[in-house]
Amino acid sequence: MVSIPGPSVIPDRVLAAMHRPMPNIYEGELVEISYSVQDDLRKIARTEQPVYITVSNGHGAWEMAISNTLSRGDKVLILESGRFAVGWGEMAETSGVKTEILPGIDADPVDPAAVEQRLKADLSREITAVMVVQVDTATSVRNDIPAIRAAIDAAAHPALLMVDCIASLGCEPYEHDDWGVDITVAATQKGLMVPPGLGFVFPSEKALVAHKSADLRTGYFDWGPRTNPDEHYKIYCGTPPIQHLWGMREALDMLFEEGLESVWNRHRILADAVRSAVQAWKAEDGFSFNVTEPEFRSNSVTTVLTGDVDASELRRIAEQDCGVTLGIGLAEFADRAIRIGHMGHLNPPMILGTLGTIEAALTKMGAPMGGSGSAAAAAVIGSAL
Repeated sequence: MVSIPGPSVIPDRVLAAMHRPMPNIYEGELVEISYSVQDDLRKIARTEQPVYITVSNGHGAWEMAISNTLSRGDKVLILESGRFAVGWGEMAETSGVKTEILPGIDADPVDPAAVEQRLKADLSREITAVMVVQVDTATSVRNDIPAIRAAIDAAAHPALLMVDCIASLGCEPYEHDDWGVDITVAATQKGLMVPPGLGFVFPSEKALVAHKSADLRTGYFDWGPRTNPDEHYKIYCGTPPIQHLWGMREALDMLFEEGLESVWNRHRILADAVRSAVQAWKAEDGFSFNVTEPEFRSNSVTTVLTGDVDASELRRIAEQDCGVTLGIGLAEFADRAIRIGHMGHLNPPMILGTLGTIEAALTKMGAPMGGSGSAAAAAVIGSAL
């Protein structure tokens, strides 16, 4: 069993939907699926605006967002809360955009007051866009996107608000339109339960206006030919990603059958179970949370600092002896953290199996534990039934 923060477990229904021969790509069912997938992705992101699809991973969606809204010499403010907003900014810099990082602390979310202060100081309005992630999978922090929007508005600043939701869409409450987001970036392989291969960019009306003057546009990523195309395959700038579209159609059906708010609630309950387990395991020189404030811990991944417990050995025991793959610590967390993914196609037996395996590995290692995490998690799930 894989308990990493993406790619997440693919449901059997999605795998079965993808297991089909090549169809006619010019007419029939695939054409209908193309348009229905676009319509329903907009419902997941809670927007009336278009969605643009790139045949890529999430990094391709990053580049599509950059190239369609920014120009060479523009400046972007990167809100640091881990690894991934910084990585997005590095991609923008490679494209000829100037970047500035608003420093953050790995254990904390972005400080909206610091955002407001920096933007108020930008008297020349040099900053064109603000980049942030809703959930950073390295730190597992969840940022308050409405508060960041409010900070931009309080500074009366015209910068675009660009939000990476790759690790959170379909897991956490998200409202593209109501929260005033200008660019939302997402991908298939986490909460949307489809193998890596499709990226999504949701613009606002303001972002669509910015597209008209953006000089980083490229032939493949350009939104222009993809907007209201006369042939559906132009949505993808060529041959459609057939298997991924069938899989995406099935995954969306599953999300709507459960109900999006119910999906969010399921993630919250199972994340609470994980957090209760970590809290129970906490011990001097042992496990602790990376994110110190509970309200900023994400519902899709939990980064656990392992203290004196050998993170690599713990992961080895879990995987080789028990068949459960845990997430590695990224960047500065390497060898001193594990990450427990709890996103997408997930249920109580899967979570309890992961947590029971971690507890068994800790027991085998003679690691310090404050109490039984498995029992604590079972109590949370039991109270929610």
